[in-house]
Amino acid sequence: MNTQTKSLFGILMLTLCFSMPGKAQTKAVYTKYVNTLIGTAPLTDPKILGYKLPDGWRSWAGLTFPGSSLPNAMVQLSPMTEYGSGAGYEYEDSVILGFTHTNKGHWNLCNIPILPLSKPGSKFGSVFSHEKENSAPGFYQVYLDDYQVNVSLTSTLRSGFHKYEYKDNKSRQILFDLARANNKVSDWNIEQVGNNVVQGYQQTGEKVYFYAKLNTEIEKLAKKEQGGKSGFAIVHLKDGNSAPVELEIGLSFVSVDNAKQNLEKEIGDKTFDIVRNEATQRWENLLSSVQVKGGTEKQKQMLYSCLYRSFLWPALRSDVNGEYTDAKKNVVKADFDYYTEPSLWDTYRNKDVLLGLISPQVTLDVIKSMKDVGDKTGFIPTFFHGDHGASSIAGAYLRGIDNFDVKGTYQILLKNANVDKGARPHIKEYIEKGYISDPDIANPEVETKAKAGVSKTLEYAYDDYSVAQLAKSLGDTANYRILMARSKNYKNMFDPQTRFMRGRLENGEWIKPFNPQYPYYEYMYREANAWQVSFFAPHDMKGLIKLYGGAQGFESKLDSLFTVPWNPSYIARNVETMIGQYCHGNQPDHEAPFSYHFIGKPEKSQKILDNILNNLYGIGDEGLALCGMDDAGEMSAWYVFSALGFYPFSATDAEYLVTAPLFDEVTWRTSNGKLIKISKPGKGRGLTSIKVNGKENKGYFISHDLFKNGGMVEILTK
Repeated sequence: MNTQTKSLFGILMLTLCFSMPGKAQTKAVYTKYVNTLIGTAPLTDPKILGYKLPDGWRSWAGLTFPGSSLPNAMVQLSPMTEYGSGAGYEYEDSVILGFTHTNKGHWNLCNIPILPLSKPGSKFGSVFSHEKENSAPGFYQVYLDDYQVNVSLTSTLRSGFHKYEYKDNKSRQILFDLARANNKVSDWNIEQVGNNVVQGYQQTGEKVYFYAKLNTEIEKLAKKEQGGKSGFAIVHLKDGNSAPVELEIGLSFVSVDNAKQNLEKEIGDKTFDIVRNEATQRWENLLSSVQVKGGTEKQKQMLYSCLYRSFLWPALRSDVNGEYTDAKKNVVKADFDYYTEPSLWDTYRNKDVLLGLISPQVTLDVIKSMKDVGDKTGFIPTFFHGDHGASSIAGAYLRGIDNFDVKGTYQILLKNANVDKGARPHIKEYIEKGYISDPDIANPEVETKAKAGVSKTLEYAYDDYSVAQLAKSLGDTANYRILMARSKNYKNMFDPQTRFMRGRLENGEWIKPFNPQYPYYEYMYREANAWQVSFFAPHDMKGLIKLYGGAQGFESKLDSLFTVPWNPSYIARNVETMIGQYCHGNQPDHEAPFSYHFIGKPEKSQKILDNILNNLYGIGDEGLALCGMDDAGEMSAWYVFSALGFYPFSATDAEYLVTAPLFDEVTWRTSNGKLIKISKPGKGRGLTSIKVNGKENKGYFISHDLFKNGGMVEILTK
């Protein structure tokens, strides 16, 4: 048992109690604060969004799922109310269509839908109400009014456990709606095995296999296929058993046999209550890493709910026997857990750092998984935009997560940074010119297709800095110098006349006309306008400030970012939740609120941070809306760090920018069992000084050494 396991086991033992006769239940000490429904409700307020939602639009805020999952699990077992929606479940809906077994919140997955039926007729789906719905980490329950079935769900890493309590025990059916998912289904199959087992697969972008065992006998399996891409299957259960129906289902991305093995190893003969209790226990272990005193009940709810959501992705993809399907679609076996790639464009900023601080073994395996992809395809995977695996890997390495093939991984990252038509689009132009241009397009619109040259140049410059830090650590002086020189390329996008990061044509001229307030999806900027990217150089804030003419010019421009009114006629669905021109509802400018620290005015940062923390999370009529898409936990991790007073401003660097926490005292148990005590004795919110282990700290950054050794941080305010 390692140090982390021992410390968490000790905490766990203190939290156990016996609340039900004969059944050991984990007392919800920290999980009680988690509301898994936060992020499922729509954001509709135009004052917060920055525009009035057009008819038929639903804001892309939240897009979270409320169902059962363990941290970074293969199975996320959650209700489905609308296919094609962000995470399958939308709070305002009134009908549940099924319960699916994978999720992320990116309009994909939602595989293997299952729904208990009772005398369904031709209608699949049941009305439900939130009054008869409950959820917690590792658990979800709802009553299906039309079928008069109470559904309870829990899960393990690779398996789901359904419990159905039918009012009518003589007409029990279970729908396997295998032609439906959030991805297009190209094929599916199901077959009965013995008296109480069905198995099969669903083919979308990848093939998901399942093995499902019932605690009651099957009367028949009826399939209605329509060309392999549509149809459904219904399991008819035999009458005569009045006990709740239990369905245990194992998943695998390799084979039915592996799905069966996953189920047998993880659930076996465990009861529903035992599996649920173990799920609660697993989350208590994780959430107890951070303990707080002070703050309001809502602030505690948001902290632990955000901490919870920060650990749902990336998702496990290897089976209990170590097998997984690799990037070449081959079944291979490894001695590490294989995970999906992180949502790097979003999560490199903060969530990947948080994952490494609390679950370093998962981070290590994620890096090994990305290296495996690189070995098979030639490049470390990217996600959506930029090449931010560089930051996540370098940042983890510099924080001490180094038990992987560092040199081999570094060599692939060098390929990412230099090889044309590889991981970085337009890298040849970037290297030759020092920037990426955009075409001269008359009257570009929000959805105009182009290179997003400004955003790419700024992001590649940061990625170059990240790879340079690995080069430095490995003694590769030549590449360190080249990459550090390239890390200044962000300056090539700065137009001193307008004082914005501005698009350039191939010949180097600035793009005209130029409207810094207009948002684009990929013309000059990626999901942003000029205001929102013009403060991005987290690796070289001194250089950025110099571009603005020094501290005074930088402060003036930064003030304008948060005060120049948003034009409500400029509508880009995920460029939303505005404070002036600042957009908290999307990622590109999430570093900007902290930037006043770099000119010695942290109190100005704190006012903006407090506004965001207190007014843009857990909002709306039910208090369940988020101000933007959670993006696999990035929005949540931003809250966690900001609420606790440590933010990884440049995620590559092993240091944290200090702000005023929301809580009087924070105790952070590090992954090696050390304790960090963070105290803010005063009631003021303006940071004046920082003491580390009783000594005055120079500047506003503290070193990651604190997480290695433990210590005391005192944050003084006025």
